[in-house]
Amino acid sequence: MNDFGKALFIGGLVLAAVGLLLWLGVGRTWLGRLPGDIHHTRGNFSFHFPIITCLVISIVLTLLMWIFRR
Repeated sequence: MNDFGKALFIGGLVLAAVGLLLWLGVGRTWLGRLPGDIHHTRGNFSFHFPIITCLVISIVLTLLMWIFRR
């Protein structure tokens, strides 16, 4: 149970650090605006789906989880 507590604490710190960076505006110019992200506007309706951004975030998180599980 001690290892689970450490992992939970480190995960919380990482999540807080990422939140702080996003709050400060780091990544504002590229996050959600990568080539391949879908954006469609018609009249007063706008649809945005950042599919490539989701894939990049998923790959980074998968790599981090793989590193920390070793």
